This record gives sequence, C-alpha cells and structure tokens, in this order.
Amino acid sequence: MAKVTNAFDTYTATADREDLSNIIYNISPMQTPFMSSIGTRNVKNVVFDWQTESLPTPSGAGQLEGFELSRAASTATTRASNVCQISYRDATVTGSQEASDAAGKKSEMAHQLAIMAKALKRDMEEALCQKGAKTTGDATTARVTGGFESWITSNDSRGTGGASTGSGAAPTDGTQRALTEDLLKDVLELMFTNGAEPNLAICGPVNKQKISGFTGRSQARQFVDANTVEASVAIYSSDFGELKIVPSNRSRERSLLLVDPEFAKVSYLRNFETIDIATIGDAETKMIVAEYGLEVSNEAAHGIVADLTTS
Repeated sequence: MAKVTNAFDTYTATADREDLSNIIYNISPMQTPFMSSIGTRNVKNVVFDWQTESLPTPSGAGQLEGFELSRAASTATTRASNVCQISYRDATVTGSQEASDAAGKKSEMAHQLAIMAKALKRDMEEALCQKGAKTTGDATTARVTGGFESWITSNDSRGTGGASTGSGAAPTDGTQRALTEDLLKDVLELMFTNGAEPNLAICGPVNKQKISGFTGRSQARQFVDANTVEASVAIYSSDFGELKIVPSNRSRERSLLLVDPEFAKVSYLRNFETIDIATIGDAETKMIVAEYGLEVSNEAAHGIVADLTTS
C-alpha cells in the first residue's frame, strides 16, 4: 500500500524527543554462593591465626578392678594461619556528567559505585573459593590469601598426578576425569569417617548438569505436571546427609567443593570501605576497598572432588 501523499513522517522530523528507558539491564553473573554461605569475623593483623584439635583415638577397652591410672600425654592444638589480601575497584566521573540528567540514575557516581561494589564481591568470591596460594608478600609483591582449595587434604579425590599439601599451598592439578556419583560418594564416606558433616556442594555449570544426571534418580527427567518437567537436582541425599547443590561461575569448573559453612569464615581486616581519591581537574574518583582473608577453621570439615572434566 502506498504512502499518503505529503504525509510528514518520522524520517523527516527533527524535533521528536528521544525515548530512553529508565531501566538499565545487566545480566552479568553476580552470585557469590561460597562467600554468602560462610561466616565472617574481624581480625587485627594482615596475618591471622586460628587453632584446631582432634579427640584421642576411641578405645572400647575395659579396665581391671582397682586399676592404676596410666597418665595420658596431653596434645597441643595445631595452629594455622592465613593472610589478608587487598582487593579494590574504582570509578571516576567528570563534573559535567555528574551534573547531567542521566536516564535511570539519580547520580552517575552512585550508580558506578554500586556496580563496582558488585564487581568487588565477585573478585573476592573468586579469590576465596579457588586455589590461590597463600603469599605473605613484600614491598613489591602483593599479599594473596590462601583459597579454599589450597587447604583441603583430609577429604579429597584427585586425578592421576593431583596432590595437595594444604596449609595454603596451591594444589597440583592432576589428570582430569568425568564426575561420577561414585567419586562423590567415596569422598562423602571419607568425610563421614573423619567427622565432617558438609551440607553444601559448589560446582561449575557443566558439572552441575552432570550431578542432575546421576543415576540415583529413577530417571533423568521427572514429570511434575503436564506443563513442567523437572530435570535438575537441587538436593543430593546421601547415606551421610543432604547436600544442597549450588552452581557457581566463580569457583573452578574442574572442582566440586564440599563445604560445611560452620567451619569457614571471611576474616576482615578492613570491611568494604569507600575512599575519596584526591580530585585532579574536573573529575571525581572514588575507590571501594576491602582487606580480607579466608579462615578454614578445620580443613577436615570440608572436601573436594578435584580434576574434573569441564565439558
């Protein structure tokens, strides 16, 4: 159908107001399941310590009537330590932009700081739950807190060549293998033997789907009703308790972390703090900084199925 003759159209118009939504859409992954599930505490030094201990080996032996006491030797606690690392994000906004009427924002600086705070939390999640080695640092080397994977030695399953000495030293990656239910069950059995009671399993998206396909289900898909098919596993009920299965974009895809949140903490020397940076010219800079480290209160409370395939 032809256009009406001499009809004034939007292609010719020069004064139509723009239509810009007041909603800003952001789908970047922002979840921090490890950091959000564990506790926190405040520390007063860049190096912080904690203590662990174990009960004596159980004995079911009886004693003679009128027995003479054989005094047992006392065992000192084991002292562990980690270091605080510094992470930051910053934003700089010109005076002109801050004075402008930006769609979806009352203040450009406030908006940028909100984004940077979320980015900083993601940075921290990655540092806390991966395998970064504890680094005390010096005047030219940044401190690094020992990540979760660098502590686990008691309850682990690793591929050929994989090894960990714990105490904040980065583990050696081994030959990758597919995640199976038997691998998970073996580590859960070992954890139970050592007194651990994990209730959280953190894994990457590929291995989350593999868990959802474990043969423990009667079939890979369950029909809930005519319009819904349940194809995921959110809770894994083992012989030794239930695990909440949580996918993560910040942990290593090749590792399935088995966590008891009661025995891990984010230790803050400085909690989230906004700092005004000296103004240079017609622009304002603010920095968000945190100084923190990971306390793995007792590494035997946790476990790992390491060296998993990632596709």
